Amino acid sequence: MAYKYFPHTQDDLDAMLGRCGMKSLDDLYQDIPDELVFKREYDLPDAMSEAEVRRYFNELGRKNVQLTCFAGGGYYDHYSPSVINHILDRSEFLTSYTPYQAEISQGTLQYIFEYQTMMAQLTGMEVSNASMYDGTTAAAEAMMMAVANAKKRNRVLVSETVSPIVRRVLHTYAKFHGVELDTIQEKDGVTSFDDLKNKLAEGNVAGVIVASPNFYGIVEDYTGWADACHEAKALLIMHCNASALGVLKTPGEWGADVAVGDGQSLGIPLSYGGPGVGFLCTSKKLIRKMPGRIVGQTTDAAGQRAFVLTLQAREQHIRREKATSNICSNQSLMALYVTVYLSLMGRKGLREVNEMGYSGAHYLAKRLVESGKFTLAYPDKPFLNEFAVKTDQDLDLLATVGALNDINIGIRIADDTLLICVTEQRTPDEIDQLVEVLTNPLSTKCDCDDDNSPQE
Repeated sequence: MAYKYFPHTQDDLDAMLGRCGMKSLDDLYQDIPDELVFKREYDLPDAMSEAEVRRYFNELGRKNVQLTCFAGGGYYDHYSPSVINHILDRSEFLTSYTPYQAEISQGTLQYIFEYQTMMAQLTGMEVSNASMYDGTTAAAEAMMMAVANAKKRNRVLVSETVSPIVRRVLHTYAKFHGVELDTIQEKDGVTSFDDLKNKLAEGNVAGVIVASPNFYGIVEDYTGWADACHEAKALLIMHCNASALGVLKTPGEWGADVAVGDGQSLGIPLSYGGPGVGFLCTSKKLIRKMPGRIVGQTTDAAGQRAFVLTLQAREQHIRREKATSNICSNQSLMALYVTVYLSLMGRKGLREVNEMGYSGAHYLAKRLVESGKFTLAYPDKPFLNEFAVKTDQDLDLLATVGALNDINIGIRIADDTLLICVTEQRTPDEIDQLVEVLTNPLSTKCDCDDDNSPQE
């Protein structure tokens, strides 16, 4: 046989080709112009044994440099307990597919039910759906929920302090769903309540989207926001850092109607950008406007505890133009990750994680300001573990020196502004090393060749 790993015999191939009215495999490609057909031998390396392949990729892996991460901006380097992966690797869990056949999917349905319960408690909301792709699309779905709930109003206000990444996704969804998206201006790093009231007074507002904490790491005061929105018959939507909800006032306590965000900060590794898990929690009155599905608890014929798909919008599958959402799958495996993480950490552990990040961030901010080379971008505003600083120094140079010292110094959000995050992963020595890099870049010792060292 020409291809020893193919299960088909020559008789099988001849029979299939005969059914298609062809004589050879080449006939399958007869519509391709001859000048486009590759006619040389493939330039492939020699075959390797399993041991050789492992050695080859191990050598490649050693070329990777793991930077100490002080970047945030929506994705955070939190500790992931090793037991999580051992639980996820169990065969009954190692799938992200939807449990359509409830009678044989009890394990999957149960952990989704537990996930929903934990997220509802974390956000202070009444209902949680069964997870979504990520935090940005969850925000877009909430925006469309608000419009669907308002029926004849299609205008949504989004704060300028919401992450630019989230706002770009909102604009994309708005453009193709007939939503008019307007911006609430920021003032001194926080959303302007006066601008909100002015825009609500203009009318036609279905929803308002704000952030907690906001993109600059600031913890905003939303006192009176829910009342103002509800008086205008608009929904208040809060885009949240999931981990921070362990210590901050919840969306439910603020009177919000919908809470969205990404669960990545609940222990999911950064992994070069994914995967994450979007959460969307709301009040019971909006349950039929929610995208995705809800798993519920019941009892079977024998009176034993059982789990079922309580609600899912079938229009997602059969009448897509009438769907509340066209997201049909959910990030079930990552929802399990979050569930295991929260069960391991508990309320006390989640609080400790945030307290450590808070202490480290405030220590770092104090050291940078004391150096005289940095100022806080918003000195009078409270922050948890992420903050913005301004400097006259060359941020490109600082980033280069940081990388040469195996440090990701943060995110440049303006020519003179750096957004820095400290999680419980960062040690005092790592923070001190970052201070040295940022305040004395040209004298910092680099573990690199002299040719690569920064020059004055």
